[in-house]
Amino acid sequence: MHTVVERELDMELVLSPERSIPVPARLSYRSDDPYAVHFTFHVGSELAVNWTFARELLVEGILRPCGHGDVRVRPVKAGRRGVILIALSSPGGDALLEASAAEVSDWLELTLRAVPEGSEGKRLGIEDGLVELFRRPCQG
Repeated sequence: MHTVVERELDMELVLSPERSIPVPARLSYRSDDPYAVHFTFHVGSELAVNWTFARELLVEGILRPCGHGDVRVRPVKAGRRGVILIALSSPGGDALLEASAAEVSDWLELTLRAVPEGSEGKRLGIEDGLVELFRRPCQG
């Protein structure tokens, strides 16, 4: 049985220190793809923008700056509330998105209940596949 954990979330696309625009997003986690989180951004057109990256990166990014290359996550204080900044880079451009740290943390907690950290490989059956592979006689 596969579990899906989704959440609709309003994020902010940061255009400058003084200006941002709202971006509705869907955060999705599937137990059949246990290492990844999926973000779908609705940017005012019929086509959504999809990003997939490591759940571990988001879990760590709630606590401290992490990531390099295409995805970087870091916690910051915005007045009295905690937010996370997610910087995305692609050949098509760069985006800096802001989300409520509490809302993302709550959603991440649900994903960790569905598939606890460290048990992802069991969901994929990698160990069972390796055992079966090494059980077969070598044909040469």
